[in-house]
Amino acid sequence: MDTKPTTSLWDGLLIDCRLATMNDTGVAFGAIHDAAIGWKDGRIVFADAMRTLPGKPDQLSAQVESAAGAWITPGLIDCHTHLVFGGNRANEFDQRLNGASYEDIARAGGGIASTVTATRALDDASLLAESLPRARALVEGGVTSIEIKSGYGLDLDNEIKMLRVARKVGMQLGIDVRTTFLGAHALPPEFRGRQDDYVAHICEVMLPEIARSGLADAVDAFCEKIAFTPDQTRQVFSRARALGLPVKLHADQLSDLGGAALSAEFGGLSADHIEHTSEDGVRAMAKAGTVAVLLPGAFYALRDTTLPPIAALREHAVPMAVATDLNPGTSPLLSLRLAMNMACTQFRLTPEEALRGATTHAARALGLHDRGRLAAGLRADFTIWNAASPADLCYWIGGSLARSVVAEGRLVAGREFAQ
Repeated sequence: MDTKPTTSLWDGLLIDCRLATMNDTGVAFGAIHDAAIGWKDGRIVFADAMRTLPGKPDQLSAQVESAAGAWITPGLIDCHTHLVFGGNRANEFDQRLNGASYEDIARAGGGIASTVTATRALDDASLLAESLPRARALVEGGVTSIEIKSGYGLDLDNEIKMLRVARKVGMQLGIDVRTTFLGAHALPPEFRGRQDDYVAHICEVMLPEIARSGLADAVDAFCEKIAFTPDQTRQVFSRARALGLPVKLHADQLSDLGGAALSAEFGGLSADHIEHTSEDGVRAMAKAGTVAVLLPGAFYALRDTTLPPIAALREHAVPMAVATDLNPGTSPLLSLRLAMNMACTQFRLTPEEALRGATTHAARALGLHDRGRLAAGLRADFTIWNAASPADLCYWIGGSLARSVVAEGRLVAGREFAQ
């Protein structure tokens, strides 16, 4: 007679694995060898050494598989993308290689404005069809949570369309998508020469409706000489906070306008790019708990030479996240693992810093505390890797290393565990 407690069985248990838990244990990567990970109802119930299992494996779960010594990390989190868009800007890549700057292209009507035209022309189904392959590429590379910004609609209907499609991306792929309203991304053509009027429109019309829709988890802005001033950004953030929406900022990418400190002033979840951020800005981020999101794909694509203030960020213990900044113009990057490699080679992060940046700190940059580590009670988001060590995830330039990708305990990419 079978006496196993079937009502309390775990949904799955992987044994004979090595865990890079990313917990602060004093061991590199929070590593545990000869480990096991179990999950139930989408949550981790066990992530520790096999010898500490609270029973025999087959008494704990009806599905017990051996990982044959494979490394398992938390699911990667891409905390800054613009992956919902229409069209293609490969022509601007050619222009930049022929000497045009990012600012030159934007002022000539290219850049964000050209993507706005292409995105507005698509209905929901077409926009979803264009966006899904980009998101799927990230997931197949080990990503289980993605932040997706709007900002290529620049009117209420099209911004809501983008946010709606972003949510559909998550539902289609079985992952968690966090959405960010980026109405203050560029000046739409119908407001040409009336930037203050557009900012007022964002604050008085767009933001209240976005808040009512429930389609945005946060609000972002592009604070830069070619975009919106600190004062205009402050207006947008004041309205967003009054409506109960957290903020984050494209800050100090092309010049130091004090963007990082401005984000910190509003308790910003993150300040992103920050190549030109001063030490005062870093101190403000440290005091506010604002995460620095490093975007090496844009640094690479724009052939930038000004590095983010990595030493100051370390000195002041500002968490450093790493993301793809996947977008059509300045970072057409479809691999978060490649972004981690770039963060190491270009910004001199260590492999452990880069992996924490794409897990623990990326979760914090989204205001999420239920993922980014392997620990009981957190979401069962994890990736099984074909890798000799966690450092391999940053060492290899390109290629596919993800064996199985699991989100909330469900396989979303790769092969079944027993194969």
